Amino acid sequence: MSIQKSSPKILLVKLSSLGDVLHNLPIVWDLRARLPEAQIDWVVEEAYVDLLKPLLSREGFQGINRIIPFGLRRWKRNFFSLRTWREFFAFKKELQAVSYDVLIETQGLLKSAVVCSLAKKSSDAVVAGLANATEFSGYEPLARTFYNQCVQVPKQCHAVDRSRWVMSSALDWPLLNRQADQPHFYPDSFIASLGSIEAVKQRQVFQRPYILCFHSTAREAKRWSNADWVSLGNILADKGYQMVFPWGNESEKKVSAHLASQIHRAIVPDAFLIWGAFPIIANAALTIGVDTGLTHLAAVLGRPTVEIYCDSPRWKTEGYWSNRIMNLGDMQAPPSVNEVLLASIALLKI
Repeated sequence: MSIQKSSPKILLVKLSSLGDVLHNLPIVWDLRARLPEAQIDWVVEEAYVDLLKPLLSREGFQGINRIIPFGLRRWKRNFFSLRTWREFFAFKKELQAVSYDVLIETQGLLKSAVVCSLAKKSSDAVVAGLANATEFSGYEPLARTFYNQCVQVPKQCHAVDRSRWVMSSALDWPLLNRQADQPHFYPDSFIASLGSIEAVKQRQVFQRPYILCFHSTAREAKRWSNADWVSLGNILADKGYQMVFPWGNESEKKVSAHLASQIHRAIVPDAFLIWGAFPIIANAALTIGVDTGLTHLAAVLGRPTVEIYCDSPRWKTEGYWSNRIMNLGDMQAPPSVNEVLLASIALLKI
């Protein structure tokens, strides 16, 4: 579709999860560069709304016009509750407050495609989504029945590139080049503001310089071994860095406590939500983490980051947009302690 309007109404549908939402952010900047007067709205799972707040349009900055929270995960747990259905119909009303010209669905899942079907559309609206799966990604072929433009992408396609591929096809634009058109994620002013925020609003005070260690992930095979974390942590602690082991649930907290107990001055912080993660990551000397959402948040913020791949393909989510990101390991090929140590030392000297 070749957009005739100078201010089309565009709906982005990327519901979850943390890393997937982050890797979808560059298309907001891509759209604004070509269509500065467009209305851009985004439907996202309510747990990830904070990831989008820095991109809300405000005086002097054009980003997202509306964030539309979607509570599916919570609604599924309370399916027969009257409150659930009231909230669902309130969501539907908010979604249908605008008639969209272009709908871009980059997840390829039935739940996302159904959101597109619920949205109000102009008579010639384009609903673009994935025509095929990429390797090691969730995909539900039935979703294609809800699109009028199915976009074929390479089977091995980085998450950022995949979103840009669907967007370019929906708008009949040339495909962006990842080197010439480096992806942008958050406003520079927002990132700069994080450096002045103290990340110590907890009972345990972070002692600078500190290094964040995101050791947990949804799939056990993607974890780096506890022994390797302890070996690395002790070497870096001896160099004067406080090792910090965050957690997201009680089982992860136990692992964090186990690791921290074996490393000098290491701490297990209080739990923090996504909004609290921004300044904590921004103030860290370094983030070291497995293939998980908060590691990717450090990478998109442009902070020194070592991404460790143990049982997932590096090509799918590696940070390729900054020399402050080092990607180590690959599918069933975790990096050694020495590889991570050398990468860490190199980044700490930048």
